[in-house]
Amino acid sequence: MSEIALPLAKNIFDAYLNYIRRFNDFTRLAPLYFSQRNWQATQQNHRQRLRLYKDTLLPLAKDLQEKLGTDTTNRTVWSLIRNKYQEMISTRPDAELAQTFFNSIFRKTFLNNPLDEELMYVRGDSNPQYLQEKSDLLNSYPASLGLDQIIRQILQDYDFGGEFMDKEKDVAFLVEGVKKVILSRYQVEVGTKTQLLKPVFYRNKAAYLIGRTYVGNKWMPFIIPFLNGPNGIFVDTLIFDPNLMSHLFSFTRSYFMVEAAIPSQIIEFLSSVIPHKKIHELYNAIGFNKHGKTLFYRDFLEHLEKRTDEFVVAPGIKGMVMTVFTLPSLNIVFKLIKDHFEPPKNMTRQEVREKYKLVSLHDRVGRMADTHEFEHFKIPISRISPELMKELRNTTNSLLIVTEDSLIIKHLYTERKMVPLNLFLESCTEEEGKRAVEDYGRAILQLAQANIFPGDMMTKNFGLTRQRRVIFYDYDEIEFLEDMNFRAKPKPENFEQIYASEPWYEIKKNDVFPEDFRRWMIGRADLKPHFLDYHSVLFDPEYWNSLQQRIRKGELIHAFPYPEEIRFRPGEAV
Repeated sequence: MSEIALPLAKNIFDAYLNYIRRFNDFTRLAPLYFSQRNWQATQQNHRQRLRLYKDTLLPLAKDLQEKLGTDTTNRTVWSLIRNKYQEMISTRPDAELAQTFFNSIFRKTFLNNPLDEELMYVRGDSNPQYLQEKSDLLNSYPASLGLDQIIRQILQDYDFGGEFMDKEKDVAFLVEGVKKVILSRYQVEVGTKTQLLKPVFYRNKAAYLIGRTYVGNKWMPFIIPFLNGPNGIFVDTLIFDPNLMSHLFSFTRSYFMVEAAIPSQIIEFLSSVIPHKKIHELYNAIGFNKHGKTLFYRDFLEHLEKRTDEFVVAPGIKGMVMTVFTLPSLNIVFKLIKDHFEPPKNMTRQEVREKYKLVSLHDRVGRMADTHEFEHFKIPISRISPELMKELRNTTNSLLIVTEDSLIIKHLYTERKMVPLNLFLESCTEEEGKRAVEDYGRAILQLAQANIFPGDMMTKNFGLTRQRRVIFYDYDEIEFLEDMNFRAKPKPENFEQIYASEPWYEIKKNDVFPEDFRRWMIGRADLKPHFLDYHSVLFDPEYWNSLQQRIRKGELIHAFPYPEEIRFRPGEAV
């Protein structure tokens, strides 16, 4: 059997090498498109990189199935393949990614195998490569250079492929920012130094430098965003706030384009800058979302071993398309597409999956939750509450396989747990409610600017993160904004039209009447007037049509992942 195993292991290894080479090729295009201000190419490049993993796996799985024939589920053969593959990847600096790639191809080839600790890298056994003090990945600046010179050296060391709009003003902004936040509180000492990752993080219209300063016997992390506007490149702000830095790497944001020859070293540095982020979230953030999924699953298994609580139906109004459950001690929900949808829903399960795929490939602008898609997800049957089992049997029975000790779910999505906005608004104070409904409106408008029309905009389809940011998480009715038809309601001209029980005018499939939003958006009496006044543009068809026109002309409307008021040049165009 070894004569079969070696060439097949080599096929998998070669496919991985091809995947990571092409992944890096796409990544290296990001600084070029940034320098050219080619935002359409930026978006297309991002989507192509996201599709690459599956585009590599599917033909490989088909080829392996043909070559293995009846041995497709032969455990002895797969054990030999895995051993040969491990020899090939053992010295690679990205071995953890290569192990995840093997898991993926194993699952696509050895079908309906929920979890196999002998044949898969379930727990992981690669050793991360740690970042050394004098690593080639870092630019280091001793305090002895002086603050002004350090800033000038940083701007010189990072080439963004274009002319600065006003470099002297950028230097002044950064010097003032450091003085205000760091030097006002800490004394510069002999050991004070600043380190920045050499790789630049690109996303949408921005480029980000990630760094830290050792002062006051601790590291002070920071992020410097750069933009390339019509008048040249400029520093947009200087971020020290840990909440804002965390939000830049949020599960609601698209993945960064950043070169990572040794991913574990990039992750180690990021972890020191944003310590509250889990490692799987950081891998997601730099584009290795499949490995992020692997690490998430390992965390899930460890969590199950440490806790004894039961999986239960998630709180909130039950969805018409999804059955949602959770483990109270875990900040994750599990979403299953129902077997049947009640009217007025008239879509298929595959159509719902296509909506989730659309979101995974689109810019989430900090307003849509990232998901992980799993097949044959296994949960101990003893941990399923009776109420949940009844709900699953009633709504998603076709997705269930029940064994003596496990519940295996053929298909589900995992998503970050949030507080449903409708539940939050039932019990919050008026002041908390005002802030929440303001952000609810902002979420809808920012999605619209990214060419997403949420469809069902009821508050039950939005949630609040730990930082009380409003996020959209129900995707079954989303459409591209440019495909919608925003209209003002025709004015009735006679009594028959005024008192008609049904609309007397023609309504086509994608027609939307924004003025109708007023009736059902926010029901709480003390919050509704504030919301209607604060977000009056939501109810104006002309506003929606103007957004459409900008999008149809190819404009990429940049979604700033930080408040406008902290920008050095508020309102500066990109």
